Amino acid sequence: MTKLTRTATAVALGLATIAGSAQAEYPEKPVEFVVPWPPGDLEDVLTRMIAEDFSAAYGVPAAVVNKPGGGGGPFPGAIEVANAPADGYTIGSFIIAIPVVGPQLGIAELNPNPFVPLGNFLTYPFVIAAGGNAPYDDMAGLAAHAQENDVVLGHFGAPLVPTQVTLGLASEMGFSYAADAAFDALDCNTLASGDVDVINTTLQLILPCLDDVKVLASIGSERIALTPDAPTVSELAPNLDVALWNGLFVHEETPQDVRDKIIAVAQKTVMSERAQTLAAETGALVYWQDADAVATQIEKDIETLGTIEAILSK
Repeated sequence: MTKLTRTATAVALGLATIAGSAQAEYPEKPVEFVVPWPPGDLEDVLTRMIAEDFSAAYGVPAAVVNKPGGGGGPFPGAIEVANAPADGYTIGSFIIAIPVVGPQLGIAELNPNPFVPLGNFLTYPFVIAAGGNAPYDDMAGLAAHAQENDVVLGHFGAPLVPTQVTLGLASEMGFSYAADAAFDALDCNTLASGDVDVINTTLQLILPCLDDVKVLASIGSERIALTPDAPTVSELAPNLDVALWNGLFVHEETPQDVRDKIIAVAQKTVMSERAQTLAAETGALVYWQDADAVATQIEKDIETLGTIEAILSK
């Protein structure tokens, strides 16, 4: 073999290796599902189920990475997904706030919105609750009490959707909270400590003491099965109808065939018996809403949040 022939062969083999690498089928290496909140809540639990099934389906490691960073931003977990290569190896498990509120907060990586939805899989059983010894039993009673008494609200972050809905509802019912504060955790201890009078939180976090608290309302358009007597915010103020959902998102440049592989696993997981059992136990809605429907939902929620902003700016 001449030197020229050997060189040509080497080049051909090199090109073949590059081509084979470029055409490698997704996934071929570990995948991360990024949750921008601490572990333990429903989106974290369900995302871990999806990651487990993803690993089993495709034979690669898949892990959930929690990247909390304050309810008002800058959402470091979402920024990590935005800055990652658009190859499907970094997947965001995002609440409504990331695509709806995130672009409005002056965070360069999130404006314009760099993500596309794969699908929503969870609607939180989010509630407005008070301690069991509170001198009111419902939102009307709270409104009357707040006229002559200071009431302090605990929340996960002022710009977040449930906080905005809670403040908007107060305004619509003719009262305001004397003060409010953000907490990393809003659970039984938060109310028992007396640090706040009212909290807005996921029902799961107060299930251990549900018999010792008063659920004044739930945020969303459907009553929660575990608290059927508590009206929804949309019943009390129809213009504040927002569902607090969570879904999977990837960078908008992620190839469609990669998106489809993630969707196939996630859709099967959330409709599985174990996921639906979790839904029954926690009062959550667990389902699959496709990408087009999520995009429409985001547009509607942005409009509703604009209504709330107008209410709170009066």
